[in-house]
Amino acid sequence: MHCPFCGHVETKVTDSRLAGEGRQIRRRRECLKCGERFTTFEAAELVMPMVVKGDRGREAFDEAKLRAGMEKALEKRPVPRAQIDEALSRVVHKVRTLGDREVSSRAIGELVMEELRHLDEVAYVRFASVYRQFEDVEAFHEEIRRLRSARPPAGGGGQPRARKRATTALPSDRLPSAFGTTVSKASEPRR
Repeated sequence: MHCPFCGHVETKVTDSRLAGEGRQIRRRRECLKCGERFTTFEAAELVMPMVVKGDRGREAFDEAKLRAGMEKALEKRPVPRAQIDEALSRVVHKVRTLGDREVSSRAIGELVMEELRHLDEVAYVRFASVYRQFEDVEAFHEEIRRLRSARPPAGGGGQPRARKRATTALPSDRLPSAFGTTVSKASEPRR
């Protein structure tokens, strides 16, 4: 490596260590001519495939865009940042290891949905509703039905289910209305 200060061609490495979550090597170097020290970073240069969009257009794979989509689905959900980062890394790794020059946005979406399904079911349904372009409530019901049928049986390990909200039993003569107020049976019109 050339010295950035004097341009001399010979430098020596004085220290090497991992950086960037193990994805880089940080090296401290010293110029053999002028004695100046500087730091370099070494990382594998891997070419990500091009993404083929639904309209057959192509764009470069963008990890930041992928992260933004996952974070939008996980907004206000109790999922630690470390788990989101790990899921994102798995998606990027899977895309990279496909070995193809091009990958469809649909395939990437399926990988993201699989990760979200394991992280948070609400985030999964949010992402699926946009990704699969749900048109009505029935599409939500169908996706939730598929999600529930894919769950492992109770006591079979896997992700714990979310707790159900506690409900208060009402006397049979007082029923909740659709607008959150309680209506007495006696005040309801006869049919």
